[in-house]
Amino acid sequence: MSTKRRSNGEGSILQRADGRWEGRYSLGYNPKTGKPIRKSIYGKTKKEVRDKLVKILAEIADGKHYEPTKMLLSNWLDLWLKEYSCDKKYSTLKGYRASINKHINPALGNVFLENITPMMVQMFYNELCKPDENGKVLSPKTIKNVHICLRAALNQAVENDMIRRNPCHNAKLPKVYKSEIRPLSDEQVHDFLIEAEKDNIYGMLLRVILFTGLRESEALGLTWDCVNFAKGSLTINKQLQRRPQYAGGPQLTSTKNGKVRVLRPAGFVMNILKERYEQQVEQRKLAGSAWEAWHTEAEHKKALVFTNEIGHHLQPKRVYLHFKKIAEEIGAPDARVHDLRHTFAVLSLQNGDDVKTVQMNLGHASAAFTLDVYGHVSDRMQRESAARMEQYIASVSRMEPST
Repeated sequence: MSTKRRSNGEGSILQRADGRWEGRYSLGYNPKTGKPIRKSIYGKTKKEVRDKLVKILAEIADGKHYEPTKMLLSNWLDLWLKEYSCDKKYSTLKGYRASINKHINPALGNVFLENITPMMVQMFYNELCKPDENGKVLSPKTIKNVHICLRAALNQAVENDMIRRNPCHNAKLPKVYKSEIRPLSDEQVHDFLIEAEKDNIYGMLLRVILFTGLRESEALGLTWDCVNFAKGSLTINKQLQRRPQYAGGPQLTSTKNGKVRVLRPAGFVMNILKERYEQQVEQRKLAGSAWEAWHTEAEHKKALVFTNEIGHHLQPKRVYLHFKKIAEEIGAPDARVHDLRHTFAVLSLQNGDDVKTVQMNLGHASAAFTLDVYGHVSDRMQRESAARMEQYIASVSRMEPST
């Protein structure tokens, strides 16, 4: 075995017994032992190894060198979820795990991180666009969620110097088409109020959602300490998040974007809540020892507004069933609970609220997002706009000419 040693820090080149050439270099020191971290590269010729060694040493000198990892993508995703995603909400982590287990790992899990290429990622996304063996096709939104998960995990790998660049960058995804929003018509709103009033607790909840634009989870998570009757305001600072029993069951968590907002709804809404307060007091008396919610006035102030007859939180499934029954009655069988929120937004805009106010009431991250969702103009708003313009044209036409 022949060896050519270089000055300290320049590495060394030697020929192995099997005929291959080996280049050795030092990559700092082990913080535990204090000994140099030795690395090797290999090649068929001395020149090949020398060229590789010169490049690596130059990268080390410039602070641009990274050591390729031999970790499988599936192993890295497990580590990423455990160590780098613990600050994410339960629903976000649930989505990440679904993307990883159903899509990413079956296709790319056994590939080493350093071997994943942009073309490999693009082919993976293209494959997701095709029908499966049962003829089902993933929605563009689902594919986008898979991309968001994979991109985030590989971004962290780049930051950890495990890979040089993220192969997800510049990937082409199928276009996500926004589903058309379906607000209730004025006639349906009228009929909805009549039917909802017959439905006791659930009807109260649904009417509050309709005239506040709250997300269902926010309405279910509303507590009495967030209802200010004196000021006529609601503080929206949490939501009741669905979780299976093995994950702790439903829990109160922060709002979707983590921000707190204060609403000043119509007096109609505050009157419903006053009625609900009195109703809940009566329900406690009737339930007696079976009552689960609160037992002192101090506890009552922090208790949930919408509970069942024994003080237990309302189940989203039950809310859905009660809503669908009302939707059938008013001739909107395909409507969703979330369409009540859309209805509130459209009614607000139709009645003259500016986009910024609607954004704040809905709890959107920005007015731009609100415009993106509700930027379309309803027929009535178009007619009213045309009428205003007609009035302006008429007034201008009657003006005396200037001299």
